[in-house]
Amino acid sequence: MDFTIIEAEMKLDEERHYVGHTIFTLEGHKSKYEVTFFSKKGNDWDYSLNYAGESGIEEEMLQADARLEEDDDLFDALLDAAMDTMEGSE
Repeated sequence: MDFTIIEAEMKLDEERHYVGHTIFTLEGHKSKYEVTFFSKKGNDWDYSLNYAGESGIEEEMLQADARLEEDDDLFDALLDAAMDTMEGSE
């Protein structure tokens, strides 16, 4: 299952914690998703997955979340897209 990254961003908040997001689509899914990343030090990441825009099919959202949990390559690609936006800004 292929994915397409639409938009990504990562910033340091006022406490120097990493906060970012990546908006993406998955092949065969009707909705766009937004994964939000958070890390205190940039090495242990928490995330949440939401629809980007309008709500979609719940079963597809559950599949997308399961894929993020199981597919390290997908997770890393989405995180890397967000981290790449920080280059030169630190």
